[in-house]
Amino acid sequence: MVKTEKDLRTKDSPTDEELIARFQQGDNYAFDLLVKRYKDPLMNFVFRFVGEREEAEDIVQETFLRLFKNKHYYREIAKFSTWIYTIAGNLAKTELRRRRRRKLLSISSFMTSEKDYDIPDEESNPERETNTVVTDRIIQKAIDKLSPKFKQVIILRDIQGFSYEEIAEIVGIPLGTVKSRVNRARLKLQEDLKHLMNEQ
Repeated sequence: MVKTEKDLRTKDSPTDEELIARFQQGDNYAFDLLVKRYKDPLMNFVFRFVGEREEAEDIVQETFLRLFKNKHYYREIAKFSTWIYTIAGNLAKTELRRRRRRKLLSISSFMTSEKDYDIPDEESNPERETNTVVTDRIIQKAIDKLSPKFKQVIILRDIQGFSYEEIAEIVGIPLGTVKSRVNRARLKLQEDLKHLMNEQ
């Protein structure tokens, strides 16, 4: 199970908006807390988007670098999570465009066992672990086949758990378009997963 930023908070912990406000006032520890809170969810989001771990790490690092340099651009008219996912999503889309231009699209790198952002299973079961890795690879292969506009919304909705309204803000498209793209992406995934499962 992937930890979301909501899982990393306790009842008494400051909100994202309180942390960014503290960071804007020069509290670098608040920045460290935001990085800790968002590093794993963003890594999962970007990795699913670009399909390569090293690139995903670079994009997440660049996201936090931009947060650090542009902290004063944030205004509390939007949720902090919306703002940071917008930055990461834009960087991921730019990378995909760059890749297309270079004609170096590759789907050779899928889910690896280095899922340090997953909660470890105390009762290790090698057969189940192998099945999980295979299933993850199949799902990632199907996600990689989606065009970026469908890939982004399906990851935000079904993997990251954002609401349709939040996705509309992050991606900058109307609510109806978000719902339509999510539905179309799900249908495409179902179709592709059927074929990919049969190939195994």
